[in-house]
Amino acid sequence: MNQKNNTYLQLIKTISKTLQLFLNVCLVLLALILSFLLIIELIEFLKILIADDGGDYKLFLANILIFFLYFEFITMIIKYFKEDYHFPLRYFIYIGITAMIRLIIVEHDHPLNTLMYSLVILILIISYFIINITPLERPVRSSSLFMKKE
Repeated sequence: MNQKNNTYLQLIKTISKTLQLFLNVCLVLLALILSFLLIIELIEFLKILIADDGGDYKLFLANILIFFLYFEFITMIIKYFKEDYHFPLRYFIYIGITAMIRLIIVEHDHPLNTLMYSLVILILIISYFIINITPLERPVRSSSLFMKKE
């Protein structure tokens, strides 16, 4: 019976490590794709700045916010690996706030929608404030896939 439990636990551990490795590879690929898109946004900035037609400031602001969305997603992936395979909640809040600001800049034709987007931003800011004032008592994660045990 004990042999069966050990075999079962080993199988579960192997499956867990395999899935974690798969997720890590996928996140690295996503980070590479986002980095490529970030470079494309930088090129778009240069095109808008060099163009002599005065440029559309709404397009420029929308591109800046898209740039920050890519940047925040890449930062979140980096933090995932640095914080032992954990996505900090505050990065999702940053991304949500940035996305809502972009939405307000791009689609501000309907006042009711703009008000709703602003309320979403307010809720996200309040959530961020609550996260910052709560104690940081979190369980310590002891297992890691690629870290050496000392």
